[in-house]
Amino acid sequence: MRPILAAILVATMATITTAIPPAVPMRAPSKRALPPTTPPANTITTLSKVGKPGQIGVVLDSDNYCIFLPPEEGGDIAANEDRAVAFCNKPNMPGAPKARVLPEGFIQSVHFFSNTQKNYVQITGRFDRTKYGLSAKDGGGQYDMRAPVGAACNGYNAFVQLTEPDEQIYCIRCCKNKADCPVNRSTQGCVRVLGGDYS
Repeated sequence: MRPILAAILVATMATITTAIPPAVPMRAPSKRALPPTTPPANTITTLSKVGKPGQIGVVLDSDNYCIFLPPEEGGDIAANEDRAVAFCNKPNMPGAPKARVLPEGFIQSVHFFSNTQKNYVQITGRFDRTKYGLSAKDGGGQYDMRAPVGAACNGYNAFVQLTEPDEQIYCIRCCKNKADCPVNRSTQGCVRVLGGDYS
């Protein structure tokens, strides 16, 4: 091969080699975990560092719920704000460890309401005070996450309950946002504080 042609051939091969980009190694699939999904408002979750057995209630629907009452039959509502315990409508209620069972015939009506926008649930209704020996002269009181100490509504950050033996009505709301569970209106009663159906 002539020297001039050989030089041209070498130069051409060098140009082609530099024009081809190097192969890009394939990335390994990402192992980054997907963000957890938010459970529905009425999903039972495991509480940690919140609540203690016997003082944890749940409000799932009109067939699965708990409310708080004095630990002894005939106890005054307000006088037991530091001692109230959870009573559920069924034994061994999931999410309410060591809760007691409501006296038969105590709950007369249950009206369940779920606010999916604000992420809270509540039940309201009537009860028969004689089934637990409550006094017709008892004007009632309020239970919430501050009193009794250790009380909680499973799956929520706050709750508020008012119980009025003189009127034989009750109400309880469990909230993701504490502002939706007003705890500073305990003397105003269920109808004004939580609204709802008391038929």
